[in-house]
Amino acid sequence: MFFIVNAKIHPTAIIEDGAQLGDDVEIGAYAYIGAQVRMGPGCVILHHATVEGNTLMGARNIVYPYAYVGAKTQDLKYKGGNPGVVIGDDNCFREYTSVHAATDDGNNTVIGSHNHFLAYNHIAHDCQIGDYAVISNNCGLAGHVRIGNHVVMGGFAGIHQFCHIGDYSMIAAMAKVVQNVPPFVIADGNPAKTRTINKVGLERNGFDIAQMSQIRAAYKILFKSDKTREQAIEALRAQTRGEDHKLVKTILEFVEKSDRGIC
Repeated sequence: MFFIVNAKIHPTAIIEDGAQLGDDVEIGAYAYIGAQVRMGPGCVILHHATVEGNTLMGARNIVYPYAYVGAKTQDLKYKGGNPGVVIGDDNCFREYTSVHAATDDGNNTVIGSHNHFLAYNHIAHDCQIGDYAVISNNCGLAGHVRIGNHVVMGGFAGIHQFCHIGDYSMIAAMAKVVQNVPPFVIADGNPAKTRTINKVGLERNGFDIAQMSQIRAAYKILFKSDKTREQAIEALRAQTRGEDHKLVKTILEFVEKSDRGIC
C-alpha cells in the first residue's frame, strides 16, 4: 500500500496489500478495499462499504454504507481476464448501490464526475455514464447502457441493455426504457415514450428562451408532426442549414445514430 498523508482509516477496515490510496482519504469501520484499487485524494469510504476489483477512482468520491463498487460482472459471457471500472471525481454512491466491472478483458465500466447515485441503484457491466447525472432510488441500468450529461432519472426506472439516454433528458419514475431517449426531453411510461421537452431541467441548467424554442421546434417535427421518421430527419437537416442550430444538430445526430430507434 502506498504511503498516504492525513488518512483516517478505522482499525477494523481491511485494505489489501497493493491498494493505492491518495492523500486525505477516509476509510470507515469494516470497509473493504481490494488489492487492485487505485483511489484518488479526498475519497470517503464509509463503514461497511466495498471498493474492489480493477477499479480506478478519482478524487473526492464518497461511497456510503453497503454500497459495492467494482464487483465482478454478472454477465454470463464473462470469460476471465481483468476488466475494470473507471470513475471520475466528486461522485456520490448512496447505500446499497452496486457498480459492476465490464465483461471483456481490457474494457471498463466508465462513470464521469459529479454524479449522484441514490440508494439501491445498479450500474451494470460496460455502462458509460457522463457527468452531473442524478439517478434516483432503485433505478437499474442494464449492460452497455449509455447515460449522457445532466440526466435525471426518477425512482424505480429501468433502462434496457444497450440503450442510450441523451444529454439533459429526464426519465420519469417507474419508466421502462427499451429504446434510445433523445437529448432535452422527458420520457415516461411502460414502455417509455417521449412526452415533451424537459423544460424545467433546461431552465435549471441555464438554457434561455431562444434555445428552448429551438429544441421545442425540433421536438414538434420529430414527435408531433405527421411526418415519417425519415421525413422528420430530412426536415431537421433542412432546419440546420445556413444559420447555426447547434442544439438541433445535437438532436439530429442522436436520432441518426440511434440503431435501437427512439422512444
